[in-house]
Amino acid sequence: MRKKNIGVGFSLLAFVLALSACGSSSNHAHEGNMGSLTSSPSATVSASNAESLYKSNCMSCHGATLQGKIGPSLNKVGGKLSQEQIAAKIQNGGGGMPSFKTLKEADIESLSEWLAAKKQ
Repeated sequence: MRKKNIGVGFSLLAFVLALSACGSSSNHAHEGNMGSLTSSPSATVSASNAESLYKSNCMSCHGATLQGKIGPSLNKVGGKLSQEQIAAKIQNGGGGMPSFKTLKEADIESLSEWLAAKKQ
């Protein structure tokens, strides 16, 4: 009985820590360090939108500069996953990542395109 209570306690603690970390978005120290895709106006708007989406949905788990916190680093995610794979991960979650099915398809596309360009 005692082992069961300890297991439940650890599970609750892990859940609370994950929720508190993913809900925090107060780290604005490195906001300008994410960079844009290109300097063309439409790409800049798209990159700006993607950065805004990242800050409001991803930064608390993946860090202000994509360095990783609770979630893995996304600095070179485009070298590991295709845009389609990134979009699927955003929409469906998995491996500890929550799903973001409430995001608009265009927002998922913008964010996944921006992340897929992160190869170096």
